[in-house]
Amino acid sequence: MSPSMLKMWISISAMGFMVISILLIYLSRYKINTGVLKFITALIAYILLILSGIIILFVVMSGPTS
Repeated sequence: MSPSMLKMWISISAMGFMVISILLIYLSRYKINTGVLKFITALIAYILLILSGIIILFVVMSGPTS
């Protein structure tokens, strides 16, 4: 697999993490009433959001591929 394709799949996975984190934040704020479960889903969502930001930063800062 070429480096360009690998970077593409890595960035698509980061976008998937962002979508999952949006759904989990929505669930934790509006749909879940239990305190512990609300905290766990929000924590997972924020971890995924931070991880996706780091991945996108890595992809952007690594520069273009030839």
